[in-house]
Amino acid sequence: MLDELLHRVSNHTPHDLQTDQRFPEAAVLVPITRSDEPELVLTLRASGLSTHGGEVAFPGGRRDPEDPDLIFTALREAEEEIGLPPGLVEVIGPLSPLISLHGIKVTPYVGVIPDYVEYQANDAEIAAVFSVPLEFFRKDPREHTHRIDYQGRSWYVPSYRFEGYKIWGLTAIMIVELVNLLYDAGIDLHTPPKSYINT
Repeated sequence: MLDELLHRVSNHTPHDLQTDQRFPEAAVLVPITRSDEPELVLTLRASGLSTHGGEVAFPGGRRDPEDPDLIFTALREAEEEIGLPPGLVEVIGPLSPLISLHGIKVTPYVGVIPDYVEYQANDAEIAAVFSVPLEFFRKDPREHTHRIDYQGRSWYVPSYRFEGYKIWGLTAIMIVELVNLLYDAGIDLHTPPKSYINT
């Protein structure tokens, strides 16, 4: 089942960002556990960080000048942040890049990892490492919806809550692309859901 889903990722053509500007680059790893009920591994960023402190994110960060490519960046950052050895990650392929609020072009890479990894969170950056069943997001159990006007379009971005963790923003957009790709979930980010109240 998982291999069939991953086949969809490897054949996926991400949307390219049409932009005149050159943005600083970053990459995140979207780790999926190889198990009967695959899970996404996420982090809670330390509250003292200058950007996205206290927010849920995938492991990742800025590309260093010496990084040969963005896959290397994603794997390096995942090892630094949560102690995930690069050799345990089977990189499947990219999702669509996004521009963060801080003007950074972030490219997510889907990777498969064993489901028995013992994570070593870097306390300076990461407050917690946790996992969420992919099936949870497939049902789109949004707590509420944030409207973001960006690149001339309105985005209706879900905010999820799982065991006390709030999952929203860029991370939620990446998750929606993933579950739409894997499960044909049909979650539309450009149409307000029935539950959306225009405030």
